[in-house]
Amino acid sequence: MYRYSTGRCIARGCRQREQLTSLPSQRRWIVNTPKRSDIGKEAETKASVTLDTQSQLPLWQRLGPITKALQGYARAQQTRPYTTQAVSAIAVYFCGDVGAQMIGKEEYDPWRTARNMIIGAVIAVPSYRWFMYLGKSFNYTSKLVSLGTKVVVNQIVFTPIFLSSFFGMQTLLSGRGPVEAWDRIKRTLPPSYVNSLKLWPAVTAFSFTYIVPQYRAIFAGGIAIFWQAYLSWLNQRAATQELAVEA
Repeated sequence: MYRYSTGRCIARGCRQREQLTSLPSQRRWIVNTPKRSDIGKEAETKASVTLDTQSQLPLWQRLGPITKALQGYARAQQTRPYTTQAVSAIAVYFCGDVGAQMIGKEEYDPWRTARNMIIGAVIAVPSYRWFMYLGKSFNYTSKLVSLGTKVVVNQIVFTPIFLSSFFGMQTLLSGRGPVEAWDRIKRTLPPSYVNSLKLWPAVTAFSFTYIVPQYRAIFAGGIAIFWQAYLSWLNQRAATQELAVEA
């Protein structure tokens, strides 16, 4: 009796498989296709997981095309850091000088812009290496002490050298000699350094606290456009004063 029942079950299973196999392809697809309600629930679940994941990302990673541009910059920064810094600096100095000339309502001087772009290309790599060194150094147990030390060291060491280099190269590229360059530095360094204290300590502190290393350069570069506009204007004012004294 047991064998007979087993045989009937096996035979019935075989007939069901044969019937399913003999169905037209369209009907078999309908049989094997999950219900629409199940598909909808699965899609909703995936969408909710995606939204939850995106909501956990930082704001700068949820900006669409801007995020893709930043990610492209980060990749370029990792593969060719010096080239990326040089190109970025040239763009920053170009925008800064053009902005300064527009604000001053002066007749546009392309040679002045070219001088600024040359200076930007020369200063880019040393500036990049300095901030990479600064990020890896002066890291103490206290984050507040580390941050304060970085800001103070940057203002004492880097800022005077950077400003002196900028104004000195501006003078030399204009066709003047070392004596005139030194006079330009003495005229422009004090006011520019005082004004840098109003801006760059806060920028440096924010950068080392909230900005990841690969994006610090582009963050500072965006602010440097306005800073370079100010330096370009200050340099031009000093040059005009020098010409007035000589006349």
